[in-house]
Amino acid sequence: MHMHRLEKIWLTFGFSMLVVFLLILGVMTFSMGMAPPSSHHHSIDPTMVNETAPFDKPVLKKVGDNEYEAIMTAFAYGYAPGTLEVPAGATVHFTITSPDVIHGFEIPGTNVNMMVLPGEVNHTTHTFKKPGEYLILCNEYCGIGHEMMKTTLVVK
Repeated sequence: MHMHRLEKIWLTFGFSMLVVFLLILGVMTFSMGMAPPSSHHHSIDPTMVNETAPFDKPVLKKVGDNEYEAIMTAFAYGYAPGTLEVPAGATVHFTITSPDVIHGFEIPGTNVNMMVLPGEVNHTTHTFKKPGEYLILCNEYCGIGHEMMKTTLVVK
């Protein structure tokens, strides 16, 4: 098969750009500490969320010096516990699951954004340096009334 010289140049250029793109993507992924999910998969029976510790008593508790753990559940059109309150500079470890449908958990203006699947226990951590009210929203459509699903985190 005969290929024109310009076709060879463009194919070489295209293949080279693909290799460069994949190389940059790989280097940036590992340099930023990103990795595939670990095998430490944690799930519970979604029908038993309200009876399974620690989700039977959703709470914000102090676990260290200016460090808090928020045990939360996302349910149809709400989050438990309601309003959370922490001091400025506090690190909050969020642990959340859902007993019913897929929900979202997003705090606009931060890097906190995750899907909350029924029975799947999700974890994320964020340090709140600036005082103010942070809105926690559901960013996954979960049914009629979804737009009312929110709570607040007050940083004093």
